Amino acid sequence: MHKLSSNKHWTAAIFGVVCLVGAAAVLAQRQDGNSTPLASAQDLSTAFRNASKDAMGSVVAIETVSRAGMSNAPQIEELFKGSPFGEQFKDDPRFKRYFGQRGQRPMPRQHGRGSGFVVDPSGVIMTNSHVVRNAEKVTVRFRNGREYEATDIKFDSRSDIAILRIEADEPLQALPMGDSEEIQVGDWVLAIGSPFGLDMSVTAGIISAKGRSNGITERDYFLQTDAAINPGNSGGPLINLKGEVVGLNTAISTRSGGYDGVSFAIPVNMAKWVGGQLMANGKVQRAYLGIVIKPVDSDLADVLGTPVGEGAVVADVRSGTPAEKAELKNGDVIVRLNDQMVSSTPKLQRIVEELEIGKSYPIEVIRGGERVKLTMVAEAMPEDFLRKTNFQVDEPQPKPESKSFDDWGMEVQAITPEIAEQFGLGEDAGGVMVTDVKPDSPAAEKRMQPGTVIETVGKKFVPVSTPKEFAAAVEEHGTDKGVLLHIRHPNGRRDFVVLKK
Repeated sequence: MHKLSSNKHWTAAIFGVVCLVGAAAVLAQRQDGNSTPLASAQDLSTAFRNASKDAMGSVVAIETVSRAGMSNAPQIEELFKGSPFGEQFKDDPRFKRYFGQRGQRPMPRQHGRGSGFVVDPSGVIMTNSHVVRNAEKVTVRFRNGREYEATDIKFDSRSDIAILRIEADEPLQALPMGDSEEIQVGDWVLAIGSPFGLDMSVTAGIISAKGRSNGITERDYFLQTDAAINPGNSGGPLINLKGEVVGLNTAISTRSGGYDGVSFAIPVNMAKWVGGQLMANGKVQRAYLGIVIKPVDSDLADVLGTPVGEGAVVADVRSGTPAEKAELKNGDVIVRLNDQMVSSTPKLQRIVEELEIGKSYPIEVIRGGERVKLTMVAEAMPEDFLRKTNFQVDEPQPKPESKSFDDWGMEVQAITPEIAEQFGLGEDAGGVMVTDVKPDSPAAEKRMQPGTVIETVGKKFVPVSTPKEFAAAVEEHGTDKGVLLHIRHPNGRRDFVVLKK
């Protein structure tokens, strides 16, 4: 027993020494500063802090006021005449607020929010086109509270990039521009902006993917990130840990209306090129080829003798275009242009549009399994050139039934299960969805916008589910005083509007 007891004491003593040695080693590692997870986390936190601090002075909040429309609403008694709801609604102050006065009256001005950042110390701000495009007044506010009204606004809708000028009291701090070609998937980035009006908010994430083409704009080649971007972030910078701008925060993929983990930013290289043209010329002059192209899938690769996912197949060459003059032919696979590799159809689009007008460039194609070298002369894209004509994928996709109503300046389409899921409308969603609204049209004056759902028509609240049903209901229940529509806004709010031709 004594021996066993002695052994127990020795064992306890040895265990205690081991614990002390282990604790000392851990303490030494912590003091070392670079060899523990805690130290690494602190280093990353410091990098976030420094990048954010350096950028804050250059990031701005943008507030806009859009043009006011006019309403010609009938009185509520006329609106609901013959309806069982007439007596119920005629004395309701909420309805009198909208329908109680005859004749024209001004509609409330619309206010919007976004973000931006300084790109030139003289007072040049970059943001998204959709933030400022229809604004009659744009206010730029810095972190320290200074406010300026933008005196000059230039924008490019195709890329969704805009340039604002302000008359600053002193030279501003411009954000350094990085290189979006160098940034890689997995790299840390920070998004800075004013989501939901919360000025100078910073979120962190990584680059999730590059070269995303998702139909957000005509010039699709986005960086994808999981850094949180929400309404109000549009136009703000996406920066790397050096504090350099690598992207322009633009859009999110969402079913909830807010951040769902997938955000998109315009690559800074594209933003620099577009912004430079807007600053110098007030507009963007793009070169074009004049072709219809499609990506190289496995079937085409087998037939044409080219690697899968490389190059772009010429599906059609338009007459009189630079492509025809360069002797491009249907079935050619463009693999290089201006000594740059063509890795995708969006990449070809980017290479072409940035070519210098009037200059000759080499093109390399695979034709009949052989590599052929050609030469093209860059020409400016005509002003009336159809959207996406020269880079349209020649694969017709089934589209939901749609119909234009030119008198109102809008287009509607049936709600498919896919659309219902995308917009979170539910499986049994009814109505028709507005897909396009022309500026300064009757529909625009009533704040109709793409994504608005028209659920019923007329004072008898006739439900509609197809454009044909909608057109028939309008014809039957519309009057010279207008037609009553029960709508659901994209944010879920329901409302009544009266549209007049």
